[in-house]
Amino acid sequence: MYIKNLRTLTTIAAVAVCSAAFVGCTTTRPGDTGSTTSSRSSIDAQVDASLSKLYQTVPGSREMVAKSAGVLVFPAVVGASFGVGAEYGRGALRTGGRTQAYYSTTAGSIGFQAGAQSKAVIYLFNTQEALAKFRNSKGWTAGADATVAVANIGANGNVDTNTIRQPVVGFVLTNVGLEAGVSVQGAKISEITL
Repeated sequence: MYIKNLRTLTTIAAVAVCSAAFVGCTTTRPGDTGSTTSSRSSIDAQVDASLSKLYQTVPGSREMVAKSAGVLVFPAVVGASFGVGAEYGRGALRTGGRTQAYYSTTAGSIGFQAGAQSKAVIYLFNTQEALAKFRNSKGWTAGADATVAVANIGANGNVDTNTIRQPVVGFVLTNVGLEAGVSVQGAKISEITL
């Protein structure tokens, strides 16, 4: 009984810590329209910076983005955890180099973990069918609504050819570059109005 109560208390404390960490993730209130344009401009500028970093870090990625049906970029997915982890970020979907809509991503995890980090998560929709399925969803979950192949760098220094043939490819970038061996499965993505 004591252990069960301790777990419950620990879980509640972890959720509270993660919630407090994400208070700064949204700077606008639902009724705030004055900062809508600046929010869009800020996200678009961050998307540009994340794509530039992708192009510098991953050989051939510029061509992959150019050939894709669409690219969804979350420039700063912030994660915090203390036993229970949570991640949140906002980003934009682009087709033909133009922003089409804005989205948020959330994910959670349970297990031994502590700390906070930020990363850029980029999804390439390589087929019109994959992009249409994403756009027509009322909330899309990586791994459930579509398999997302996380990009790996092959022996030749380029993205593995088996990966780039997949309908949806994910890239995870940290401050040190492309993160290998990471999963984006379970990330819930929803369209937001700014």
